Amino acid sequence: MAVTIDPIHQFELKSLVPLGHIGHQQLAFTQSALYMFAAVGVIALITIVATSSRAVVPGRIQSLAEIFYEFIDDTVHQATGDQGKKFMPLVFSLFMFVLVLNLFGMIPYAFAVTSHLIITFGLAALVISVVVGYGVYKHGTHFFGLFVPSGVPKPLLAILVPIEVISFISRPISLSVRLFANMLAGHIAMKIFAFFVVQLLLAGAWSVLSPLPLFLTIALTALEFLVAALQAYVFATLTAIYLNDALHPGH
Repeated sequence: MAVTIDPIHQFELKSLVPLGHIGHQQLAFTQSALYMFAAVGVIALITIVATSSRAVVPGRIQSLAEIFYEFIDDTVHQATGDQGKKFMPLVFSLFMFVLVLNLFGMIPYAFAVTSHLIITFGLAALVISVVVGYGVYKHGTHFFGLFVPSGVPKPLLAILVPIEVISFISRPISLSVRLFANMLAGHIAMKIFAFFVVQLLLAGAWSVLSPLPLFLTIALTALEFLVAALQAYVFATLTAIYLNDALHPGH
C-alpha cells in the first residue's frame, strides 16, 4: 500500500477546550493558544530567573538575557535614536515572543504558531496601531505629513500621496506575510524531505539513496533554526523602523 503525505496537515488547528459558539462560529481554546501561553510563560520564567540575582559577574542565564536585551536595545537605538527608548519593552517583547514561538515550531510534532497568517497579521496590526496611535497622540495632524514628501512640486502630490498611503497600509501585510511565508515554507520542506527518507528506506534496493534526503533534511533543519532566529530579528528591526515614523513623522 502506497504511503501518502499531507504536509499541510501539521498546520491544522485543533480544539482543546470548547468555549461555546457565536452564531454558527465555534469558539475554542486551540493548541495555537496553548503554545502562545507557553511562550509567554517561558519568556517570563527566563526573565525572572535572569534578573533575580542581578549579579555583578552574571551567570549563564543572566548573560544570555543581557546579550539579547542589549542586542535589541542597540537595534532600536539605531532605528529611532534616543527617543525610541520608550518603545524598547514593546520591541523586545515582540522579538522574544516571535523567537520562542519559532523555536517551539522546530520541536518534532510541535505546532508552528507563526505559520498561521492570522497570528502574524495580529502582531503586525498591533505594531501599526501603536505607530498610528502614538503618532497622532504626539504630533496630532502633523503626523499625516508622513504621507506628504517634502520638496516635491504640488502637482506631483496628487500622485505621490496615494502611493505613500498605499505603502503605509501595505506595511502590516508585508510584515505579517514575510514571517508567515518563511515559517510555512520551511516546515513544509522539512516534512517533504523527511517523507522522502522514509519512502526510500522502504523502497528495497533504492534504500541506498536514503542518506541523500537525510543529509538534506539535516541541513534544512539547521537552516530553519537560522531562519527562525533571523525572522524574529527582522520582525523586531522593521517594528523599530516603523516606530521611527511615529517619533519623527515627515520626510
